[in-house]
Amino acid sequence: MKYLILVPDGAGDEVIEALGNKTPLEVAEMQTINELAHKGTVGMVKTIPPGVAPGSDAANLSVMGYDPAIYLTGRSPLEAASIGIEMSDTDVAFRTNIITLAGEGEYEDLTIKDHSSGDITTEEADQLIKAVDEALGTDMIKFYTGVSYRHCMIVHNGETDYDLTPPHDVLDQRAGDHLPKGEGSEFITEMMKKSYEILKDHPVNKSRIERGLNPANTIWIWGQGKKPSLSSFYDKYGIKGTAISAVDLIKGIAICAGLNSVDVEGATGTLHTNFDGKAEAAIREFRDGKDFVYMHLEGPDECSHQGDRDGKIECMKSIDQKVLKPILDSLKEDGEDYRVLVVPDHRTPLAIRTHSATPVPFVIYDSTDEQPYDEAKSFCEKAGEKGMYFDSGFELADYFFKK
Repeated sequence: MKYLILVPDGAGDEVIEALGNKTPLEVAEMQTINELAHKGTVGMVKTIPPGVAPGSDAANLSVMGYDPAIYLTGRSPLEAASIGIEMSDTDVAFRTNIITLAGEGEYEDLTIKDHSSGDITTEEADQLIKAVDEALGTDMIKFYTGVSYRHCMIVHNGETDYDLTPPHDVLDQRAGDHLPKGEGSEFITEMMKKSYEILKDHPVNKSRIERGLNPANTIWIWGQGKKPSLSSFYDKYGIKGTAISAVDLIKGIAICAGLNSVDVEGATGTLHTNFDGKAEAAIREFRDGKDFVYMHLEGPDECSHQGDRDGKIECMKSIDQKVLKPILDSLKEDGEDYRVLVVPDHRTPLAIRTHSATPVPFVIYDSTDEQPYDEAKSFCEKAGEKGMYFDSGFELADYFFKK
């Protein structure tokens, strides 16, 4: 049996009046996914436990079978593992976005315009992070380049008890209303302010402005945590697998769980990612003997953060046709029995442009146990609400792997 979990990040949403009071999943062309739903099981799952912020860290741990209430130690340490940073037990990792602030005046009065600096390239970002590290790095603090706008700061013998805000949660809001809080957090604020002076006139940003692109003119620090310790995925479920994602967070979870992680050239984590390359990578992993592929696609989430409704709908069509369809075609061609779970890690409603903890729809299909065909079953929120319900994502994972 081959197992595929397909995660269209942030695909869940709310009804939108302009879509005829339907959600993006209801109107998106998803023939392949909905064919699985017609002959499979649909339902809803709560991937975010009570009291836990609806971040991709908690949500993806949950979908992969790990209870975030037990295993979540912070987002950035998982990303640090992906980058290859060796953390000691007393190190603290912080997610370090390079973002766009807009406006004039003091740092506090600038507006958080873009959490991703226009999906800046990793090559450009690397120059900016190196400039920040050269100016602000010390024996105790070090900055590391990640992917695109997502980077990492390690503080040796650091603390975690700070109130830090993800920038994608406060788009178009005043920076001063969301600066770090908590005892001892002043050093983080000062670094963010100093980074603005370092980056706003950097040649990379001058070039971006000349090209009509958003400048990456400040770092924004959040997502702190200490070294994670996940139990082995193989010990949990007895299968060997691979994660395929453009996002360091997902790669880090995979590495910490003992899964393989595959990098796909041209995989950007946006609407314009290399969908074909991701499908080819999954097919190759299955044919090379892997039992399981965790396929994570960031595009719907990024479209939601940008308020791009049409892009979100188009992204789901691409995932359906360019990713899932060729993978299933190859499994059939190879004569493999297979089980598929399609589930967003969380909702990212276009109306709020950030994550929510509301349950998300799922589809499970088993090629050895087809259900009676039912056209009313589909991959969307309304159909899911009429099906099964799981109060936690890790319980859905256990059900999917028949633990």
